[in-house]
Amino acid sequence: MYIKPVYSLKIVLLWTRKYIYFFFLMSIVPVILYDVVGLKWLYLPWLPIGLIGTSLAFITGFKNNASYERLWEARKIYGGIVNTSRLLATMVNDFITNEFVRVERTDKEFFNIKKVIIMRHIAWMTSLRYALRIKKPWETLVGSKSGKEHMKTIVVKEHELTLQEELHGYLNEDEKEFVLSMTNKQAACLNMQSKHFKELKLEGLIDDFRHIEFNNIIGELFTLQGKVERIKNFPYPRQFATLNLFFIWIFMILLPFGMMHEFHEIALNLGNHENRCFMNRLIVENFVWMTVPISVVISWVFMLMEKVGDVSENPFEGTRNDVPITTISRGIEIDIREIIGDDKNVIPKPHPNYGDTEM
Repeated sequence: MYIKPVYSLKIVLLWTRKYIYFFFLMSIVPVILYDVVGLKWLYLPWLPIGLIGTSLAFITGFKNNASYERLWEARKIYGGIVNTSRLLATMVNDFITNEFVRVERTDKEFFNIKKVIIMRHIAWMTSLRYALRIKKPWETLVGSKSGKEHMKTIVVKEHELTLQEELHGYLNEDEKEFVLSMTNKQAACLNMQSKHFKELKLEGLIDDFRHIEFNNIIGELFTLQGKVERIKNFPYPRQFATLNLFFIWIFMILLPFGMMHEFHEIALNLGNHENRCFMNRLIVENFVWMTVPISVVISWVFMLMEKVGDVSENPFEGTRNDVPITTISRGIEIDIREIIGDDKNVIPKPHPNYGDTEM
């Protein structure tokens, strides 16, 4: 995905604007009490606040690294699904032959056998991505007010159509009914695939060695499925995420109380400078108000880094920066159907760029 920097900054500012408003209010109230009301004692030493900020930077960095690892691992797993799917299509294309049969099949019959296997594999990918889109209790981004607003710019296909509608054309009615009746629908697809390979062996369309190789592919697909299910079903440890957010709020509340006295001291030094006649008296007298924009910027940076970690924790939730499993699955479908020589007029087109419209 590529997003223009200006467009990306606009999205980020819109996404966090409510926090910015709150940071502004949280910063201006202490300055009013300090400078307007005259409560000059209302400040805190900067050193402990700076130490808290330094500690938070390390903790937030640790969280973001861990969240990015979850995102990157998910992308690598789907890369494995891409490669294994292409290998499966190649094996289906080359391994199923008349070499060991008693009654030879025609090219049309072979194509029908191959297409059934490939379409069932696409049904597995479809069932898997629908399972990965199921909302978990800890996936709160899409459900939040700002998240809902952000999601208006994205079309997630799994939220628009049901699995039953998506499986149409990939499985026959009996197979579709069987899959939809199972708890783990993607595992049911692989189970049917394994039984089909056994039938091909019994019919002599593949030998023992090729049957073993097909079973190895099924095993690899089960492994990849289990890996993405592990990421989906086990969240980033909530004690780390919750405590980090709690500490960030403490830091942001204390921040203006430490900064406004520092800016006041700077203003006094500027006013006592030997070249004070060249100084702008108005700026010197109101320099403490620099606390407001600086506090807002620092608070926004810390909160933004916290939110970046949050959106990276769950790579299948369906946000703009998640793994584009729908787009990847459609790309796999196009590749493997072309490998077996399917009619290009019936092969679906790629999805639009998920960075702008669709995941």
